[in-house]
Amino acid sequence: MISSGMTVREVALQMPEATRLFEKLKIDYCCGGNRPLHDACASAGVKTADVLRMLDEVAQPNTATKPALDFQQLPLPELISHILDKHHIYTKEEMTRIELLFQKVISVHGENHPELKKAGDAFASLCADLSPHMFKEERVLFPYMVALASAAAGRGNAPLAPFGTVNNPVRMMMMEHDTAGEILRELRQLTSEYTPPADGCVSYKTLYQALEAFEKDLHQHIHLENNILFPRSIEMEAQLTP
Repeated sequence: MISSGMTVREVALQMPEATRLFEKLKIDYCCGGNRPLHDACASAGVKTADVLRMLDEVAQPNTATKPALDFQQLPLPELISHILDKHHIYTKEEMTRIELLFQKVISVHGENHPELKKAGDAFASLCADLSPHMFKEERVLFPYMVALASAAAGRGNAPLAPFGTVNNPVRMMMMEHDTAGEILRELRQLTSEYTPPADGCVSYKTLYQALEAFEKDLHQHIHLENNILFPRSIEMEAQLTP
């Protein structure tokens, strides 16, 4: 049970998912984490009762049972929409969040844990690769694939490929996916399998939890593209090509 008399740090440790809410409400759960929750709420200008209600909502499991999507059978435009809505948005939001967490944790623990700076540099490199990668997909590759699907359904002619054939950008995207995978493996090694050290603060633990969740999502993201979207697009283009 979460109560207003618990310290913010105690709440964060008992309910790690609460850290997202605290970040959103500008409640300090790290350096100022020893304060009672009601004091921290007052400082942040939010009502304790409202925060307790939001924490309760965060803690409630999602009981809605949705049938699992059959990505193999999902129409190509719907698969692309899923990738954009589920993975691209998440990736962009988490890149910003995690980079800020890295800055915060390195400023406090960097001297005692030099591996943090290396991990931060690796993550920055990953973000520098992923940002233009997603931009190219969103602006060029995915619209072409949607047009392919439209032509395959009899709605218009096959689109003109500015890159010759979809095989060319797909090959490049897959190479960039390989690079991202290598950086993820480096991050896992540098963070000892995302295991925070004994002296790690709540922000330190939150950072590693966020990195592990980011890795899991990116693995699913790449799987959907490499193993489903790209092969189907290549096959579709081949069927439309005289």
